[in-house]
Amino acid sequence: MTSPAERLTHVRWIAGGTGAGKSTVARLLARRHGLAVYDGDRAEHSWLPRTTPQRHPHLSAARNRPPGANWRDRTPEEVFATMASLHGETVGFLVEDLLALAADRITLVDYFGILPRHLAPLLIDPAHALFLFPTPDFRRRVLTARYADPDRARATWGDLDPAAVLAKRLSRDALWDQEVRIQADRLGLTTLVVDGSVPAPALADAVERHFGLIRSN
Repeated sequence: MTSPAERLTHVRWIAGGTGAGKSTVARLLARRHGLAVYDGDRAEHSWLPRTTPQRHPHLSAARNRPPGANWRDRTPEEVFATMASLHGETVGFLVEDLLALAADRITLVDYFGILPRHLAPLLIDPAHALFLFPTPDFRRRVLTARYADPDRARATWGDLDPAAVLAKRLSRDALWDQEVRIQADRLGLTTLVVDGSVPAPALADAVERHFGLIRSN
């Protein structure tokens, strides 16, 4: 019986930190090469009804919380410590979803929420994964622009003060980046720092080269 890694050789993983341009790069590469894209952030919504308190305590706890509840009266360290991805609760859903998709072309996974130690067993080739990390200043600019829309901020953080929650979010994300970097270095997986000085198509070029994707023209 083949292992998940052997069945997922067509998958390329763009992971790392939030605000690094993963989704933009995935869309550009998909258009260039006719690839499929698996949007992990979007897929998360389908995971919640499939959670169980025994196997997914952190995901299950978040299932019925109103917007912002995860951040209310909690430190960035407390939020980080209860991230479902930190405890491997997202891996099974990722594998289930990817195995259910057609394997007749390369699929790009666009998702921050998987640690290197959970991803490594799913890789036949370490070059099939790349972790992108934004510099702190670039992430701050990206997330500030992302949540400048009051409706989007309210849908995500409820009635909490957007500026205060954004500060917590940036600190939480820095903790995530640190953990991912340590694990990626230990496992020999490639990381790339993104500071916003390189246009998105050029960043896509770098990811394209890492994955060994060849343009037809």
